[in-house]
Amino acid sequence: MNELEPLIADLALILICAGAMTLLFKRLKQPVVLGYIVAGFLASPNMSYMPSVTDLHGIHLWSEIGVIFLLFSLGLEFSFRKILRMGAAPIIAACAIIAGMILVGMSTGQLFGWSQMDCIYLGGMLAMSSTTIIFKAFDDMGLRQKRFASLVLSVLIIEDILAIVLMVMLSTLAVSKEFEGTQMLMSILKLAFFLVLWFVVGIYLIPLFLRKVKSLMSNETLLITALALCFGMVVIASAVGFSAAFGAFIMGSILAETVEREQIEHLVSPVKDLFGAIFFVSVGMMVDVALIAEYIVPILCIVIAIMLGQTILSTGGFLLAGQPLKTAMQCSFSLTQIGEFAFILATLGTSLGVTSDFLYPIVVAVSVFTTFTTPYMIRLAEPAYGLVEHALPKRWKTHLERNASDEDETETEEQYSRWRAYLKHVGIIIIIHSVLCMAIIALMLYFGEPFIAGILSQPWADIVTALLTIIMCAPFLWTLMRYGSRSDNVIALWNSSRAARVKLLAFQLLRLGIAAAFVSHIIGRTIHWGYMPGIFIGLAIIFSIAFSPRLRKRSEQISKTFTENLAQRDVIQ
Repeated sequence: MNELEPLIADLALILICAGAMTLLFKRLKQPVVLGYIVAGFLASPNMSYMPSVTDLHGIHLWSEIGVIFLLFSLGLEFSFRKILRMGAAPIIAACAIIAGMILVGMSTGQLFGWSQMDCIYLGGMLAMSSTTIIFKAFDDMGLRQKRFASLVLSVLIIEDILAIVLMVMLSTLAVSKEFEGTQMLMSILKLAFFLVLWFVVGIYLIPLFLRKVKSLMSNETLLITALALCFGMVVIASAVGFSAAFGAFIMGSILAETVEREQIEHLVSPVKDLFGAIFFVSVGMMVDVALIAEYIVPILCIVIAIMLGQTILSTGGFLLAGQPLKTAMQCSFSLTQIGEFAFILATLGTSLGVTSDFLYPIVVAVSVFTTFTTPYMIRLAEPAYGLVEHALPKRWKTHLERNASDEDETETEEQYSRWRAYLKHVGIIIIIHSVLCMAIIALMLYFGEPFIAGILSQPWADIVTALLTIIMCAPFLWTLMRYGSRSDNVIALWNSSRAARVKLLAFQLLRLGIAAAFVSHIIGRTIHWGYMPGIFIGLAIIFSIAFSPRLRKRSEQISKTFTENLAQRDVIQ
């Protein structure tokens, strides 16, 4: 019990300070997150004339758990289908904003002669606006129902997703210590592979599991089950080289597609609030007044860079996405702050030992300042628009209005719509089922083959390994080759023209070629019977899979179950 006393005393001090500061900041109508940061500053060892925490290692571990819960809750609020419903505008705007702000952050760091890694991390921190702070500001100002507010929140969802990708890339960069294009590309491909694999397998298995045990689910068992899934994915993500926060986000986004999402979110919310508070308090503990005073010039320059960068670059990004000038400026003036992800990236850089000690407190100081100015910047958008509109030449205004109106035009050509639907369908099939086949092949070669080789002698071990791998891949290979090839849309395209038939045949050959490549890889890695016998065996397997009624039924059942699981929330609601 004596070993726990310092940790318990520290927790008591943290919660007392956090409770007092949250009440004060609620009274002042300021974001609670700032109250947590101030509480951390008051409870930190930097405040020598006040009680302070003693077990910093324990607080650090709790703050890591807080990051896991924050990202898990963010995943619960996210839905892959939301991205599909948003259209292109938020995606174009978010990508343009992030790319531009990363360059602004890196350039600002280089002006002060900071190291390359400090500049890169600073660019990442400046690229992400604060979802929590903006949401709170819109709520307090009664702007939640405005068109520009919904567009801003859509962009923030895209930014949150890209922030996860950026976090993975920066982790890889920290390990390699250098920016190597090939290695970064492989990391992105690895990320995409595991994203598709985890999402597809999770959407297929987890709703089935929750339906099977529904009669046993109370609030307590659902909470424990959800947290078990969350931390299980955290362990898996860490095992394959990703961060714990990334695994928590993925599991949250999978559970977001289930009918239990609202209940899980409600149950997890108090736990998230507790550990999230500890995380933000730990952020405040990193604030060193002497260090901030020493770096006051860089802090002010970074604040100015955020203000100017977001207002100018974000306006350009929203205009590029086809928004009117007024909407673009309202959106951009709302994004002039940094928040949660800046802290997470700062924590990541500190824990990996790749960023300088001064960067963390600088980012915290910048976040505090920009948070306080957020409501004023939102109010400033309309007067600023009036000035810009007055100063713009008439020709420019006409061009901007035409650009905005073009965004709302819809394509009415039936042929174009059919091809777009077909290409989207084929692309999804190829990506998903290729990832599933690669995952099965990898599992069998790295785990199944050694196990079978310990039981059977050669060449029987190779034959059994190849046979089991093909049997497990067979439903997905059938879908890869044939699923949707006789749909009404395909028949309509086939009957439209001879050129359309040539294109359809080309895509069908592509699907067959990919399936044949998987079969050839399995045979080539496990059975060494020569070139020609391998070709004949491969063709026989492909033919058997493509024309098997049993595999067709099994494949269609798997696809139907996946589609129903993905859409079950909409069906029930």
